Amino acid sequence: MPLATLPPEFDEWQIELHGRRVIYRVAGSGPPVVLIHGMLNSSHHWQSVALALARDYTVLAPDLIGHGDSAAPRGDYSLGAHAASIRDLMAAIGIDRATIVGHSLGGGVAMQFFYQFPQRVERLVLISSGGLGREVSPLLRTAALPGVSALLSAIRPSVLRALGESGRRLREREVRAGVYVQAIARALRPLENAGARAAFLQTLRAVIDVHGQRVSATDRLYLLESIPTMIVWGERDNTIPIRHGRLAHEAIPNSVFRTLPGAAHFPHLEDADGLAELLREFVHGTQPGHIDDADWGAVLAHRSPRSRRLGDAAA
Repeated sequence: MPLATLPPEFDEWQIELHGRRVIYRVAGSGPPVVLIHGMLNSSHHWQSVALALARDYTVLAPDLIGHGDSAAPRGDYSLGAHAASIRDLMAAIGIDRATIVGHSLGGGVAMQFFYQFPQRVERLVLISSGGLGREVSPLLRTAALPGVSALLSAIRPSVLRALGESGRRLREREVRAGVYVQAIARALRPLENAGARAAFLQTLRAVIDVHGQRVSATDRLYLLESIPTMIVWGERDNTIPIRHGRLAHEAIPNSVFRTLPGAAHFPHLEDADGLAELLREFVHGTQPGHIDDADWGAVLAHRSPRSRRLGDAAA
């Protein structure tokens, strides 16, 4: 579907890339904003944020490979593979450059996307992002253990319905945890499928092990110096510490750090209006960054030591 025909609603579309089904949702018109979901989420979870932004922007939200309704092939589920899939989707529907927004795992994908395809990034927004420190919740560390696949295979629709109903009742009693419980129930639903379970475990184990997060972007944050960057965190996040966001803000020159007091690890579900307003203010208030392929060497050299021939005396 060409960019010029993007619909006003957050409709679901399907495209085949490299022989595999990719699902994505689009809404609105204007400068492009790409929303990358986290683990056990899908493009659908961005709906409230996307519709709030659609008045001013073209919003694209893909289902990552192995997530949502996209195909779950046997293959590569690394951050780099997810980033390349998003690049191909953007190219296929006619989006050259965009503001890239990533939540949790999606934040790691967003940073990898910038590292692989800097010429396609106008701004970067990291929401409760992975890849900024080792600490992560015990639940995710446990999920990376051998044998979890057998446990996940016990997921049944009746269990998920009961979990979702529990979340609904909690929300009716204005207990904030209800949103989180409902999100878990929705997220686990695709894991009834064996292919989706395998894709989830491969994605998880690519970034997390029993000790915590095993992939870090902290050594490359300086590369974002010329790209407007905002970091957003839920102040009640117990999945990834807010300290990771603060440290990343200190490491990224000219970055912006914002928090949402009422949100935990899922700001796009727990405070969609607040998050959408932060995104709108940031995009509206910043000029898009631009890095050409020819500029990348200069970006690397700006803060990196110069190469020297092996055998030469150290400078």
